Amino acid sequence: MEDEIKNLCNVSLGVITSLCCCHLISSRLPKGKWRLLSFLPIFFLFATLPLYLTSAFFAAITAFFITWLANFKLLLCAFDQGPLSSNPTKSLPVFIIIAALPFMIKPKKGTPPPQKSKKLPLNLATEIPVFLLMLAVLTDQKEHVHLIILLLGYCCLVFLMVDIIISLSSFWVGILVGLELEPASDEPYLATSLQEFWGRRWNITVSSLLRQVIYKPVRSAAAEVLGRDWAALPAVLAAFLVSGLMHELLFWYITRARPSWETTAFFVLQGVGVVAEFGLKETLDRKKWRLPWLVRSVLTMGFVVGTSFWLFFPPLIRNGADVRVLEEFRFVSEVVKEKLPESLLRIGRRRGWYV
Repeated sequence: MEDEIKNLCNVSLGVITSLCCCHLISSRLPKGKWRLLSFLPIFFLFATLPLYLTSAFFAAITAFFITWLANFKLLLCAFDQGPLSSNPTKSLPVFIIIAALPFMIKPKKGTPPPQKSKKLPLNLATEIPVFLLMLAVLTDQKEHVHLIILLLGYCCLVFLMVDIIISLSSFWVGILVGLELEPASDEPYLATSLQEFWGRRWNITVSSLLRQVIYKPVRSAAAEVLGRDWAALPAVLAAFLVSGLMHELLFWYITRARPSWETTAFFVLQGVGVVAEFGLKETLDRKKWRLPWLVRSVLTMGFVVGTSFWLFFPPLIRNGADVRVLEEFRFVSEVVKEKLPESLLRIGRRRGWYV
C-alpha cells in the first residue's frame, strides 16, 4: 500500500506540473493548431498515467479524472472553449482545479433558477452511510447473493460512488475557491426517457463535455450533408460511441485484459435507443398519445439497467475487477474506522475540546 501511495503522489505531481505548463501555453499561444500541437505531449502523458498505478480504484479514478475529462477539457481549451477558457485567463490554482477534478462551473445567469427539492433525501450525509452499508453487505455476502441482486447492488454502488466523489470534490472546491459548480447528477432514477437520463440527469459533467467535444462538431458537419433536421442523429450516435470507447479504455486500465467491446456495445445501444426515441416521440405527439409518467420511467430505467446486466458489468466480473474494487473499498473503510476516532481524539485534545 505504501508503494501505491508513492505512485499516486508521483502521478499527482505529474498532473500538476503538466497543467502548469498548459496554463502557461494557453496564456502565451493563441487558440488554434499551435496551442493544440503544444498540448499533444500532455495528452499522451495523461493517457499513460493510470499504467503507473496497481490499485483498480486509483487507476479508474485517474483514468476518469485525467485521461478522459482533463484531456477533453484541454482539447476544448486549445480552441478557447469549455470550462478552462475565459477572458481574462483563469488563475493557475483555479485552472488546475477545474482541469483535474470532475465538475463543471455553472454558467452565470441574471437570475438564479429556484432550487428544486429532491424527490428522495439523497445527499452526502445519507449517501455515504448507504454506500458503506451496501459495500459491506456485497463484500461479505457476494457468494450467497443471486446474480440479479448482485448486479442491482452494483448499479446502486456505481451511482453512489460517482455522486459521492463528484459531490465531495465540488463541496471542497466551493469552500476553497468559491466557485458555483454543477451538481454531480440530478436524480437519474426519475428519468422518463433515455434522452433525459443520459443528457440531463446522469453524470452531468461527462454529458456536458461530450456535448461540446463530440456532439456539436459532428452535428455541425452532418448538417451540411444531411440537413439540419437529420444532423442530430449521427451526432448522438458519435457521442455515445466515443463514450463507449472511453469506458472501454477505462476498463482496460483496471483489468489490463484484452477488450471484449461489450462496454462499447452498451453505449452504442443507448445511442440507438435515444435515436429511436426521437422517432417514437414524434409519432406519439402526432397521434396525441402520451404514456403515464410512471410507465415511461419504468421503461427507461428497465432498459438502462437491463442492458447494463447484459453488456456493462460482465467484462468487470469476468476479470475479477469487481472483487478487487470491493476489497480495496473495504480496506480503506476499515482503515478510516480504525484511524478516524484516534485522529479526532488527538485534534480535540490539541484544541482543548476535552482533556
